[in-house]
Amino acid sequence: MTYVVTGATGIVGRHLVEELLSNRDGTIFAVVREDAAPRFDRLHRSRWNFSDRIQPVIGDLNATSLEVAADWLQQHRGSVSHFFHLATVYDMTAPPERNAALNVAGTRAAVALADELGAGVFHHLSSVAVAGDYRGGFDETMFDEGQRLPSPYHQTKFAAERIVREECPVPWRIYRPAIVVGHSETGVMDTIDGPYYFFPLLKKLRDTLPQRAPLMSVDLGDTNVVPVDFVATALDHLAHTDGLDGQAFHLVDPAPQAVVEVVNTFAVAARAPRLMVPVDRRVTAALPRSWEPVNVLTSVLRTAPAQRALAETVGRLGVPPEVLSQVVLPATFSARATEKALSRYGISCPPVETYAAALWDYWEQHLDPSTASDVALRDALHGRTVVITGVSSGVGRATALKVAQAGVTPLLLACDEQDLLETQGEIEEGGGSAAGYPGDLADLDDIDALTEQITAKHHTVDLVINAAGCSLGGSTQLSRDRFHDFERAMQLTYFGAARLVLGLLPALRESGTGHVITINSIDAQADPPAAYVASNAARAAWSGGVSAELSGEGIRFTTIDTPPVRTPMVAPVTFEADPTITPAQAADLVMAAIKEQPHEINSPLDAVRELARALLPESAFRVLPIGPLTGRPTRGSR
Repeated sequence: MTYVVTGATGIVGRHLVEELLSNRDGTIFAVVREDAAPRFDRLHRSRWNFSDRIQPVIGDLNATSLEVAADWLQQHRGSVSHFFHLATVYDMTAPPERNAALNVAGTRAAVALADELGAGVFHHLSSVAVAGDYRGGFDETMFDEGQRLPSPYHQTKFAAERIVREECPVPWRIYRPAIVVGHSETGVMDTIDGPYYFFPLLKKLRDTLPQRAPLMSVDLGDTNVVPVDFVATALDHLAHTDGLDGQAFHLVDPAPQAVVEVVNTFAVAARAPRLMVPVDRRVTAALPRSWEPVNVLTSVLRTAPAQRALAETVGRLGVPPEVLSQVVLPATFSARATEKALSRYGISCPPVETYAAALWDYWEQHLDPSTASDVALRDALHGRTVVITGVSSGVGRATALKVAQAGVTPLLLACDEQDLLETQGEIEEGGGSAAGYPGDLADLDDIDALTEQITAKHHTVDLVINAAGCSLGGSTQLSRDRFHDFERAMQLTYFGAARLVLGLLPALRESGTGHVITINSIDAQADPPAAYVASNAARAAWSGGVSAELSGEGIRFTTIDTPPVRTPMVAPVTFEADPTITPAQAADLVMAAIKEQPHEINSPLDAVRELARALLPESAFRVLPIGPLTGRPTRGSR
């Protein structure tokens, strides 16, 4: 088969292309704007493995028939089996002219091109927004029910679907996804929409209030979010199922999702306080529909005075006023035709609680705007050469992403070259740049070769961030016959880190403002019987000693003692007492160390431990939490 896809570089398009590459045969022509060609090239390299089955075709959604080259049109007329029109506006806050240009004029141009090509089927990505303010059940056979369309987003989605229904001369199928969020396994997303607008607020609440702080709320009604991989998988299979032309399909979670419950699901992932609704909706359901709190609230929020007031309040926290009135969906969307068609393939929409943590972690590492907008951080990093170890995963990868977001090209060190390339690809997809140096930091010869490469190319090094380490959570009893655990831990965590710093020492001296940041575990301050903790303590002690020795030369050392971080390295370990933090939270501590250059950064629990050990050493030894006592050795970034 031959496919044409508009919007192939968008969030739905890129995943659909991956589905087609994995499940189908034939050439995929991606219609892209000329200025989007670099983005296509990055995806071709990092996501599509340079597959020769996907080829770019330069076109313009604002032009008739997308203004593709006449010779390409002539060559492929009559050979296109499926035309996927995915180029659309997903952003509720987009200006009216952009909605009209892409959603309406773009759809008309795509229909014209599909007609000229004689495409077998035209697949149009619409939205549940076509239902507007319709209240009640909205099924897949419904379209124009006299519903009010409250915004340019709703109006242009409705107009675009009408063009397909009334003007498309080739067979068509329409797909109406709910609010599309990131990948359910990886969290990958490249646009901010729907619930993502509330993530900065959740982060601020997490950083300022205890997690158990009660926050009162009214019932905000229902919404509907779906992960992009479900949408792409459903598109692929519905498109290749016979007998479905002329139908619309709802790509939704079949169970309505209460807005408060969705917010609380993400709050759990963020470790933020949750909302409490004092009045159950079963009580308010007895009221006339127009008096229900959610309907009153939605009507009020859409008034001009309310929008102005919201702009001066939650708008300053990054939540656009128009989003508040649009994430609430007054209609409930049945998906009987979709569920019936997909059931034969075993495809269904996963519940939001199964993937909320993946979405949060990806946002916090890749999309959180606070790093790029931190002027002090950008100033502290401007023009500096930064070396980061352990970038395969965890804190090392999160730190590399944040350093790149602050405008610097980090030098990435990791033992696994494929992991190194993946981190480098993530940075490049986000618009940054990075340089990779594969090498085993447990091999002293490898470290010498790495330091020679780095100093030969860069001459000066301003900042070294040691994030590599290995997790060895077993007790002494479990390590009786595994003395090599102690040797491995010391080799990578202590000897490797020290050898790297010593190798880069001339370049740090040349900088004049050299800085070495070491990421340790909080458990290095406790006394659990673990080889991992011993190696951390050795590295911390060495850093403290060499810091005193080199401070007169302008080289500073910072040790960060983090609580356990939710990373692949600590996944096999059971933590008895310490709460975990996300890799991005740990990376934020690194960003603070870059700006302030303190001697050490400790958590409140760490400070309590040290005070207790100083004042009541015997009691502290007996009663303080002793951290992880079970688990298997794992090597990687913290």
